[in-house]
Amino acid sequence: MSKMAEINTVVRRSEWNAVGDQSSRTPGLVRVGLWVLVAVYLVIGALYAVFTPVWQVPDEPAHYNYIRSLAEGHGLPVLEPGDYDQELMTELTSRRFPPDLSVDSVEYGDHHPPLYYLLATPVYILSGGRVVPLRLFSVVLGAVLLLVAFRVVRTIFPSQPKFALAVAAFIAFIPQHLAIVAGINNDVLGELVLGAILLVVVGTIVYQRDRPWLVGCLLGAALLTKTTAYIGLAAAVVAVVLRWRVERRSTRWAASQVGAMAVAALVLSAPWFLRNGLTYGWTDLSGLARHEAVVVGQPRTSEWLSLYGWTGLISRFIQTTFRSFWGQFGWMGVVLPARIYQALALLSIVLVGGFLIWLADRRRPRLSTAQRMALTTLLVSAVLTGLSYLWYNLTFVQHQGRYLFPALIPISVAAMLGLRRVTAWLPDWLQDSVTVLLFVGMALLSVYCLFMFIVPQLAG
Repeated sequence: MSKMAEINTVVRRSEWNAVGDQSSRTPGLVRVGLWVLVAVYLVIGALYAVFTPVWQVPDEPAHYNYIRSLAEGHGLPVLEPGDYDQELMTELTSRRFPPDLSVDSVEYGDHHPPLYYLLATPVYILSGGRVVPLRLFSVVLGAVLLLVAFRVVRTIFPSQPKFALAVAAFIAFIPQHLAIVAGINNDVLGELVLGAILLVVVGTIVYQRDRPWLVGCLLGAALLTKTTAYIGLAAAVVAVVLRWRVERRSTRWAASQVGAMAVAALVLSAPWFLRNGLTYGWTDLSGLARHEAVVVGQPRTSEWLSLYGWTGLISRFIQTTFRSFWGQFGWMGVVLPARIYQALALLSIVLVGGFLIWLADRRRPRLSTAQRMALTTLLVSAVLTGLSYLWYNLTFVQHQGRYLFPALIPISVAAMLGLRRVTAWLPDWLQDSVTVLLFVGMALLSVYCLFMFIVPQLAG
């Protein structure tokens, strides 16, 4: 390495631990790049929304029928026996949802919290119940998620705007994520609310500002959106505990922070849980026990364990999770060619390997205390997302990588740290070029998957 390269490397390292008000000043070129990223994402997301055959996003009919119930004045739906029919679902998916086979009885999502469906109801009414406008509503929510992800990283690494842009781009162009975001479901709103919680709690850590009521309102929104977003509660509490220890705050301060968050969250969500208690029983405030009783016929992990054994079960779990994180479309029926998964596996190995090297590198940038606290909060949310995915799969066979998407912000931060590490020996301009080429490739792959696999294989 030349002397100049060594100097550049030292400068790069020293910039990573800068914190402070720099986060509010985004360089003009990066700002332009962010809006270009959002625009390209919206175009590709719109293509997915328009051209993906109707109902060919997991659980889309159930989410649609929830919105329809609200729009037609029937009120919040109740999950009841018969709302899930395994034979009907098998026929619908195998026949590619033919027009002569109604999806009106597919209502096994009626236990979900109502916020997404309430927000989507005006879109349903204004569009006359058409599918594409409802899908585009989700795409727009996904665009907001990209902006939130960018701000989270800018708050933690204010001197690294290009890194924040890379994190947002990684989230934007994962083909499977585009396919899910361009469907009718509450997944993207759950990711957005969780991302907003992370943004605010990271801000409280970096700037040492108390925002308990705002955090509490966001936690209330999480409780009203999707159970996967409930992880935000743990992230918020962890942030308070970290500040209590590091900033030497009083126990009274910590209790007041948690108490204010709890009050705000409960005020917003209490009517929902009260309704569930009266509907499903006071031991089933989430409706999940009713859901487990209703989805009779759904494959169970115990059955697969008897059929395939531990080795077969684990290998299928790992393979399908990997594939469906990157791209296994429709109702898991559209599998990409092996060469694409091999290329994605190579990319994953490079990113994970680079991240592990970054972790082990004693010469890497020394992070500030606030940065370590913020990254710990992100790590907690990612670990809990992974554990909840494993927990779900202890009962049901749900080897779907999309259940890891609530952790996309911390996953993407780790991935881009890995990319930075493996390209650290390159000049700045070449390092940036490699990053741009990666995202151009991911965007093109997303379009390729849509028109070469999703549309041809799922069209009725």
